[in-house]
Amino acid sequence: MIAAPLAKVRTLAARAAALRQRLKRDTSGVAFVEFAFTAPIVLTMGMLGTETAYFVITHMQVSQVAMQVADNASRVGEQDVLTARKVYESDINESLIGAEKLGESFGLFERGRVIISSLQRNADGGQWIAWQRCRGAKVFDSSYGEEGDGATGTSFPGMGEPGNLITASNGTAVMFVEIAYDYESLTPFDLFDGRTIHYTAAFNVRDSRDLTQLYDDGPEADCNIYSAERAS
Repeated sequence: MIAAPLAKVRTLAARAAALRQRLKRDTSGVAFVEFAFTAPIVLTMGMLGTETAYFVITHMQVSQVAMQVADNASRVGEQDVLTARKVYESDINESLIGAEKLGESFGLFERGRVIISSLQRNADGGQWIAWQRCRGAKVFDSSYGEEGDGATGTSFPGMGEPGNLITASNGTAVMFVEIAYDYESLTPFDLFDGRTIHYTAAFNVRDSRDLTQLYDDGPEADCNIYSAERAS
């Protein structure tokens, strides 16, 4: 009566031992288990790397747009070799349309703002912002001055960071461009989300230019309007 249960116990023990040996030798699920543990880590590192790379690329793109707009604004104007070149509202609007095309892929005007300023010398020999045009939905005003600043006197030092100020020479002008853009994350990680990317660029006008005014031939890119839409 006792022998039968003992035999069953021995059989079960032998089967358990055999099962342990088979499991010990079976490595078919090791890769799957390792992947289950490492996949989240690898995926997180990959996404963080992608996010960082995209943030750096966006910095570069905003910087390039600022340089391109300043360069374009320095070249525009009426083609006339006999008189000083007149610059019209449409010329500045076209420069902003160029920025629209360059920044279309990352929503430059939807999440940012472009400010073009004409830095000139006033009658007293000081620096002043003769005119300023803007476009973009971001609520942001120039960090370095607004239209009319420095119209008289010599108290307005120029535009740019202290110690690295941009100034205009007599009889010419500097096209000073400032861009502020709110970064939007590419991945679910909001490591850089909402950070403001800020760049400036400045180019001296290329030709003899009529500096008396920005001539009216269409809508003005008013700096009091915060919109991604073209001036109308």
